[in-house]
Amino acid sequence: MAGPDRVTMIKERLEKALSTTRIAVVDESHLHAGHAGTKSGGGHFSVTIVSDKFTGQSMIQRHRMVYLAVDDLMRTEIHALSIKALTPEEV
Repeated sequence: MAGPDRVTMIKERLEKALSTTRIAVVDESHLHAGHAGTKSGGGHFSVTIVSDKFTGQSMIQRHRMVYLAVDDLMRTEIHALSIKALTPEEV
């Protein structure tokens, strides 16, 4: 699957699961050329997500929420995911 399609897929999954108020998904796969995960087809992505659902959640709990939303993609489309998860008050 092409990069922009993956970005759209990831963004849609996160928006639906976390009712985001702000989201940015960046494909950083080009920075990892030659890396084992890139060779197998998985991409490297960075996400910044703002959601009320993160209120009262630890950073680990927030990351788990993100990973749960893209769980099946972690086995096929995503090799690495960098996460910045914030509440609206933290922005």
